Amino acid sequence: MSVLILAEERDSSADAMVPALESRGVDVHRLSTEWFPTELSLSARLCGGRWTGHLRTEHRTFDLEEIQSVWYRSPKAYRFPDGLNTVEREHAKVEAKYGLGGVLMSLPVLWVNHPARLADSAYKPAQLVAAARCGLNVPATLITNDPWAMRDFASEGRSVTKMLGAVSIVEGGVRKFAYTHLLDDADLADLRGIEHTAHQFQRWAPKKHEARMIVIGGDVTTAAIHAGSSAAYIDWRTDYDRLTYELVEPPAEVLEGVRRLMAEMSLVYGALDFVIGPDDSWTFLEVNAGGQYGWIEDATGAPLTDQLADLLMKGIQ
Repeated sequence: MSVLILAEERDSSADAMVPALESRGVDVHRLSTEWFPTELSLSARLCGGRWTGHLRTEHRTFDLEEIQSVWYRSPKAYRFPDGLNTVEREHAKVEAKYGLGGVLMSLPVLWVNHPARLADSAYKPAQLVAAARCGLNVPATLITNDPWAMRDFASEGRSVTKMLGAVSIVEGGVRKFAYTHLLDDADLADLRGIEHTAHQFQRWAPKKHEARMIVIGGDVTTAAIHAGSSAAYIDWRTDYDRLTYELVEPPAEVLEGVRRLMAEMSLVYGALDFVIGPDDSWTFLEVNAGGQYGWIEDATGAPLTDQLADLLMKGIQ
């Protein structure tokens, strides 16, 4: 029996997970989907209601039916030979997604997390609705491409804008990040371009500090994040060097709401972000079903790798 780790070639959390699982006597297979099809091949046959066969690299071959748990750790997209033209490349990408991806997704194993659940959970508007339904406090939010609706919303109170999807784009070979931005008069004076797509605006939540909560199966670890700069106070991702951390216990009602949310979204792993107000109220911001935890483990000593390894072992036991 084995655990499959799907991760990028360079991933320190995946690096740490391999020995953690091997120390538990588990056969570990680590792959990057970007290896397909040039460095990874698939041969799968439908037998008895499940896919049997193998995945093969230059160095290893392992059977699909031996896999009992899969850690889906944000692997990269498929990488195709340079000789393909644009049409051929797009066709190959679709076939790889539904071929290799479809075979893996159908394996009757423990997934952390299943790719379909990851895809569902990526919709921030759906997250907010589910979180509110589960009893968590969520900020007033507007999704719009209408500048007048945005101005009306901003006139009602201090507001921020943040990305709905990826926090960065690549333009001209340069990666550009879009962090949470506190709206000011200059922003409201010039709203050209807002009509071109959907935007997310939220009411600013009064903030004492923030917290990242890591849910791994039944284990919940929460670290308060204290900002040491004005930029980090708005969005702590802008200034990691000026952050300090401490492990904290969330209120019982928040913890219960989080457990209901994870169950409703069928997630066994999640990194959730909260704002803790001056009155110690907790406001839910988002859940990232593939969110990072390594730096929290390094900063606090919380045994997150061991917790995740134990969760993956449950698919084998």
